Amino acid sequence: MTTRRSPAMEFTLREPMSVPTFAVVSGAQVEGVLQGREKQIVELVEATYRLHSAGNCVNPPSYFLRFPDRPSSRIIALPASIGEPMRVDGLKWISSFPENVAAGIPRASAVLILNDHRTGYPFACLEGSIVSATRTASSAALAAQWLSNGRPRPTRVGFVGAGLIARYIYDFLAATGWSFDEVGVHDVSADSAAGLRCYLEQSQTAGRITVHESAEELIRYSDLVVFATVAAQPHVSDLSWFEHNPLVLHVSLRDLAPEIILASFNIVDDVEHCLKANTSPHLAEQLTGNRDFLQGTLDDVMDGRVSVPRDRPVVFSPFGLGVLDLAVGKYVYDEVARSGGLHGIDGFFHELRRYG
Repeated sequence: MTTRRSPAMEFTLREPMSVPTFAVVSGAQVEGVLQGREKQIVELVEATYRLHSAGNCVNPPSYFLRFPDRPSSRIIALPASIGEPMRVDGLKWISSFPENVAAGIPRASAVLILNDHRTGYPFACLEGSIVSATRTASSAALAAQWLSNGRPRPTRVGFVGAGLIARYIYDFLAATGWSFDEVGVHDVSADSAAGLRCYLEQSQTAGRITVHESAEELIRYSDLVVFATVAAQPHVSDLSWFEHNPLVLHVSLRDLAPEIILASFNIVDDVEHCLKANTSPHLAEQLTGNRDFLQGTLDDVMDGRVSVPRDRPVVFSPFGLGVLDLAVGKYVYDEVARSGGLHGIDGFFHELRRYG
């Protein structure tokens, strides 16, 4: 009698498994890998979007930890898994505490855990805020590239919100071939607006830099508008501000009133993820009772299934997929490992025998 082996048995027999070494990757190491590699990271993010669209990823809903005594703060868990060819699972755990800024420390902090695809064991903990900012900025730069095809290329960019994400997005735009005749900045904090202006003045691609007193003034003057705020609810509702049909990177997701969304050509990164947590598209869905106002995803545009019009405002609303953090984090880990810079924690996993 012949005993048939299951695929799981074959896998086990062919590839003996062991517990991976656990390593910690610092923020300095993360920055050292990513700095100057903006084009490669944008290409990686594009490839990950395509894998996600093809069904080669698992990206469950994000989980929000909120606090009754700190209503403006939250910590978010983004679990994710990527199949071939990356083969990695993991979790981003990122906090947003806006009051930190007044104390002189960043609003967001994060760690990224990478898990072995075969054993499930975590094998690395990376400083995650730089990874998060990088994947956000690379996604925005990728969207600007694809959504401006067939339209007049923007020459005046405006940033509503002048924090770290705005700086990262500008750097990624500049590193991927964008230059602007004029750059506008608006923030409810004059210090933040001045800080971003000072940073941009050091760039050779920024052109003339203007700090605008109002969001209206900036939006009307910009043909590429980037929202990178911490707004918890819409604060822009006048349709006439968009009558020049700009390209809008709605990165912070809650700035635009549903009426603006409904009057625009809307592209998201993932429909199910974007239509939750009272994002502007989610509010538009609640208002209309349908999703007809969504024209598709960024992958639909990249794959030619959706064409972008010239005669309407175009709004990209990316919820921010955990698979992007995972892809960027795995890239960082592999580069640090290749250079011999991994800091392994000996004995991190201690109980490795079932019976002592």
